[in-house]
Amino acid sequence: MLGRVNTASSSPGLPRQGGSLHRFANPGRFLRLTESWLPVLSIAAVLVLGWGAAWGLAYAPPDWQQGETVRIMFVHVPMAWLSMGSYAGLALLSVMSLIWRHPLADLTARELSPIGAAVTALCLITGSLWGRPMWGTWWVWDARLTSVLVLFFLWLGHAALVRAFDDPERGARMGAILALVGVVNLPIVKFSVDWWNTLHQPASLTRINAPGMHVDILYPLLVCAAGFSLAFAALVLAATRAAVMERRVRALQMAAARRAEVVG
Repeated sequence: MLGRVNTASSSPGLPRQGGSLHRFANPGRFLRLTESWLPVLSIAAVLVLGWGAAWGLAYAPPDWQQGETVRIMFVHVPMAWLSMGSYAGLALLSVMSLIWRHPLADLTARELSPIGAAVTALCLITGSLWGRPMWGTWWVWDARLTSVLVLFFLWLGHAALVRAFDDPERGARMGAILALVGVVNLPIVKFSVDWWNTLHQPASLTRINAPGMHVDILYPLLVCAAGFSLAFAALVLAATRAAVMERRVRALQMAAARRAEVVG
């Protein structure tokens, strides 16, 4: 699939779908660019996440109501943001796949879904750990928790669907359709605490007239969120690079096998 789009985009007599997007469809160009990006992202992720974790776990004060259990927030909240933000990214990749047939969009979406599922699972696990001392139970079927669980199943469904077909291109198309259908769940996750009466607390950072948390907790939370976001980006980039190289090796092996058949 990479080779097919590559040839079309490099031929001057053929129309180029997606315009400048296909500058990054070339696997060689993608590998060259990300070879320098990946170490920078990885180092930045380690430094920022280490700073945020030390600040949040060791120096941030305990909450006046929740005590030390509030420190779970420094993992739970970034995981919640990443689970929704990365699914929005999956939907964007799906649009690029369906409209412009961008080959790296298919490959990135394929590698993104397992990582997105892991992040959403961490969100659910840390939420349960936080809910047990606060609510007296590990799980309640309220709107926020249930919609995040649906998001987790959407991630798993996408990861399974794109791998369920012998034809990778067909699997990518089916996965893209599922991802776009699942976008309807994102506003439900976001606004469920406003639309329904739930145990989950409402949004704290978007209040303008009445901020929901003290700056001594807010600032390390934002640093942790930035660190986790950098780590997430580095993981996705590394996985996509590995997938591109694996596909190129497979293509070379198939070409060598065909040459051997011709010679034989």
